[in-house]
Amino acid sequence: MGQLSIPHLILLIIILLIFFGPNRLPQLGQSLGKAIRGFKEGLNEVNVDAKDVGPQQQIRHADNTVQQTTTETKKENT
Repeated sequence: MGQLSIPHLILLIIILLIFFGPNRLPQLGQSLGKAIRGFKEGLNEVNVDAKDVGPQQQIRHADNTVQQTTTETKKENT
């Protein structure tokens, strides 16, 4: 796969301007940045949780979480 060069970037910017318009591009970039930031924070939370407990505790914690979610879903449906 080739590298992204300046002509490629210019072509990409022109295509984005055609599809989204100059007014929507900042909003699009901002929402994309927020999504990436949220994804990274979610990954960090998973890594911190995994380091805090041992393997057996992780399995028990996952089972309890599934059971709690199932119970909450049943309560909401009734």
